[in-house]
Amino acid sequence: MKKYEIHLGDWQRILFGQAPPVFLLEVFIRTLIIYIFLLFVLRLLGKRMSGQLTILEMAVMLTLGAIVSVAMQTPDRGIALSMIVLICTLIFQRGLSRWGLKNARVEEVTQGTISTLLQDGVMDLKEMGRCGISRQQLFAELRSKGVYNLGQVRRVYLEACGLFTTIRMLQQAPGLPTLPPGDQQVLSILHDTRDMVCRNCGNISPEGASIEPCSRCKANDWTPAVTTS
Repeated sequence: MKKYEIHLGDWQRILFGQAPPVFLLEVFIRTLIIYIFLLFVLRLLGKRMSGQLTILEMAVMLTLGAIVSVAMQTPDRGIALSMIVLICTLIFQRGLSRWGLKNARVEEVTQGTISTLLQDGVMDLKEMGRCGISRQQLFAELRSKGVYNLGQVRRVYLEACGLFTTIRMLQQAPGLPTLPPGDQQVLSILHDTRDMVCRNCGNISPEGASIEPCSRCKANDWTPAVTTS
């Protein structure tokens, strides 16, 4: 389209573009066909496509959006080409999934790996940084599961699909509080202990030990460890 053909008052072009109004009916028919076919392909892709997506599945979903938009809206493109590409995408996804079942390295590359963010009440700051997870994101996840101090947690895993898995201690230990420091009413459920805990990573310094830089993260910021009543 040339510059001189663009006018703000040209509502025919703004609403319908350069295609004739009858193309709106064609768009409806194209969309209906592609939509039904897309539902069929998604059904064949498996139940995981409607759940929490892995890296491979997210790539497939983004690809599907790019495929179907052209077939529904572009008058000089037929829908058969997009339907063929959808079938190819189905074959690629199912093929990689089956290959991953037979080859652990392929599964690791296409699906991702599990990351351990917290071990025995102490955060792995290096791994959290690699995964792009902040302390507040981790604390928010723990609070949603009723964990109010890190001493209650044995492990926190970040699954390959992006979900958090929390394994609790069989017996609670003192730890770093996960509750917001400004909410005094809620903080009343916590009780200080004689141990000190690193605010940076959650590492415990036993009672009577000299408070020096943390042996885990080298920070020198301590607070009383707490337990939950």
